[in-house]
Amino acid sequence: MNVVIRTDASLEIGTGHVMRCITLARQLEQQGGEIIFICRNFPGNSISFIQSQGFQVFTLVSQEISNHWQWIKEHWRQDAKETKLIINSFNKKIDLLIVDHYGLDAKWESQLRSDVDHILAIDDLADRTHDCDLLLDQNYYLNMRKRYNGLVPDTCIQLLGPNYVLLRDEFLLLDPQEIKRGQNVNNIFVFFGGTDPTGETLKTIQAIQEFPLSGVMFTVVVGATNPQKEQIEKECKKMHNVTYYCQVNNIAELMLKADLAIGAGGTTSWERCYLGLPSISIIVAENQKELSESVAAKGAMCCLGNSTEVTNIDIRKKIIDICNKPMKRNDMIQNCWEIVNPQFVKEKLVIKKIMELQK
Repeated sequence: MNVVIRTDASLEIGTGHVMRCITLARQLEQQGGEIIFICRNFPGNSISFIQSQGFQVFTLVSQEISNHWQWIKEHWRQDAKETKLIINSFNKKIDLLIVDHYGLDAKWESQLRSDVDHILAIDDLADRTHDCDLLLDQNYYLNMRKRYNGLVPDTCIQLLGPNYVLLRDEFLLLDPQEIKRGQNVNNIFVFFGGTDPTGETLKTIQAIQEFPLSGVMFTVVVGATNPQKEQIEKECKKMHNVTYYCQVNNIAELMLKADLAIGAGGTTSWERCYLGLPSISIIVAENQKELSESVAAKGAMCCLGNSTEVTNIDIRKKIIDICNKPMKRNDMIQNCWEIVNPQFVKEKLVIKKIMELQK
């Protein structure tokens, strides 16, 4: 099976789209798929990282622009044309085109229709139409079953909800039901994604300086593209109860050792839910708002609100509050597993649906 993935990362876009596409690519590769990425070289892109994972990347050239999302939306015809030229240069049938990009919609997808057998669109927003055979939205919303009504073809197979979440094998090899967390919080995991564009990691570090609860250790993880990583490392080294990591490949192991997590409301929410890890989240992008509020309403995490409104004092108070409420943390663990069923996730339902298309 020949697969092309069109996605991007940048300082503005973040790395979440690329990371979940790499996870999907790895799972397709295990089924014999040959995977090629097509990415635009925006500042802060993940092209070299994708290549380091063993995948071939064809690069689309970007210009000096500030709003990457808007540029793609306005220049979708150019993007479609350039993508089409790359696909046609392969001189082989493309079985599946995967597009994971907020800037692209049905207009772009229809331009590529004749060049591929099937199209899988990955989305979170439900704010535009898609011309696709499969639609994946792995997020939890109170109205998730109706979000894409009228936005996809009637024949489109909709894969909706966290049971379709794309998790790396390092998570899938774990059995969450065997995880035992005590009544005390001994380790707190801090991670705000690959780029952390709003600087929440530093804000959290400020919150835990002179932390009043003794015996609590903090594990701080940042991505290689985090522009504040050197300053974060410097601040972490000043504190005896903080361990700093940059661009790790064992994040599941680090999360497994934690009793509480602090992070953004994006894809990592499902990793935390899968592991039954109580968490405090901060909304760092508009597309995280509905997701975070829905998960918080279910009682699976505590959402502090938008990053612009959250202070280091707010973070410190909430950490102390949850540390002192073991029953609340136990409830959060059970609510996590009501949203994400580990047994369903282990079945790799997205891969099953993709393989059914090839029959």
